Amino acid sequence: MKPGLADVRHGLSGLERQWLREAIRLREEHTGPLEDSEANRYARLAGGDLAQRIEYRALWLAERDGLKTALQHWRQGARLALLVMLVLALLAGMGLAYAALGDGQRTVNIFQALGSLLGLNLLMLAAWLLGFLLSGDSASALGRFWLWLSEKLARDARAVQLAPALLLLLQRQRLERWGLGILAHGLWLLILTTALVVLIALLATRQYAFIWETTLLDSDSFVALTQAIGALPAMFGFALPALDLIRASGGDAMQAEAARQAWSIWLLGALFVYGILPRLLLLLFCWWRWWRGQTRLLAAALDEAAYAALRERLLPSSERLPVDELAPAISEPYAATAAGNEIAGSGAVLAAIELDETQPWPPPSMPAAIHDAGIIDSREQRERLLDQLSLRPPERLLLACDPRRSPDRGTLALLAELARTAVASRVWLLAPPAGDELDPDRLDSWQQLLRAQGLTYGGAELLDWLQTGDCDASR
Repeated sequence: MKPGLADVRHGLSGLERQWLREAIRLREEHTGPLEDSEANRYARLAGGDLAQRIEYRALWLAERDGLKTALQHWRQGARLALLVMLVLALLAGMGLAYAALGDGQRTVNIFQALGSLLGLNLLMLAAWLLGFLLSGDSASALGRFWLWLSEKLARDARAVQLAPALLLLLQRQRLERWGLGILAHGLWLLILTTALVVLIALLATRQYAFIWETTLLDSDSFVALTQAIGALPAMFGFALPALDLIRASGGDAMQAEAARQAWSIWLLGALFVYGILPRLLLLLFCWWRWWRGQTRLLAAALDEAAYAALRERLLPSSERLPVDELAPAISEPYAATAAGNEIAGSGAVLAAIELDETQPWPPPSMPAAIHDAGIIDSREQRERLLDQLSLRPPERLLLACDPRRSPDRGTLALLAELARTAVASRVWLLAPPAGDELDPDRLDSWQQLLRAQGLTYGGAELLDWLQTGDCDASR
């Protein structure tokens, strides 16, 4: 049976459906149009406006060509890549804390410790802001690295088409900056929060002495700088060291408990206010813009100009209904249902594929209840039969082939496409006419290829199966 609308959409969010549609468009743009006659046929049967039919076509092709499976692999790779980066972020946060304080055996230069904790973070934050303000591209190195690692961990060659399609799709609403921004700020928030937690643990279990040192600057400059840095954290409850304590810590570490506590609180406050708080606010801002932009993206009208070549194939100006050539006895049971519903087909149809005049047709013993669709030779006959069967799927379909002919890819593809229109199908490998012999190697080749296509085959006993459905002719 053909995949229903619910089948091709199964397990996909709205964003992922648009993502696959964009991936198919991008693939056709670079490699040329795909073979899509079957996809177009089912998209027309699914109904709806042009946008819905384009989406159905894209999802059908993605299912057929394995792109939907590649998307699942990409999602698995993305989750694994994120897990790897989260572990690295935890280790990086721990490393920052240990680098800032050391092992406790030596005095800690307070400004060097602050630089160790915030220096790289502030540089990366400045780069993100400059990219946002000047070029409009705020995608961070962490975000790009995650996309690259996701593709590698997907371990699916077809997944290479997905990352460019995702970026192009998101760029329409300028969503890539917010999506990758969530990742970058989230990872930095984890790094700095881990550093804060480890810092608190170290300060609570070890004794550190703090100093500040300078050669070129005078002491008043450091006093002013310490007060300026501590002013904002003081608004959040982090006490600022007293002026005399700041001066006394220049050059000689103070061993007084009050001095150690004052500098510890100053350092923790600076890390929270200048490191964690900006990343948290930016993360929330990016999340909010991502949520709003994703809503607009899913509601945005399709750019039909990019799919102009598909309009006539998917939404023809006059949709021609196929001529009903089925026998009156079976025409009623397979009236078409609404697109996406599961169809319980009924009726029995027999068709022959490219028979020559040496094979008598129709079979003389064919029961009257079976509809004979005739011999299918031309492209027009194929399309008409496919349209009929797609619109009114039979319960049983028997396809007769002459195994004296060499099996070719076109015939096998047609057999598979016809078989998908029926609830159950079989391939009848006809016996040769009297006086003619069948090459065993060629018959074996037919059987192997049919098995590879997942098609069931048999001999003349399949006429009984076609009539009653009781005979299991599988081989």
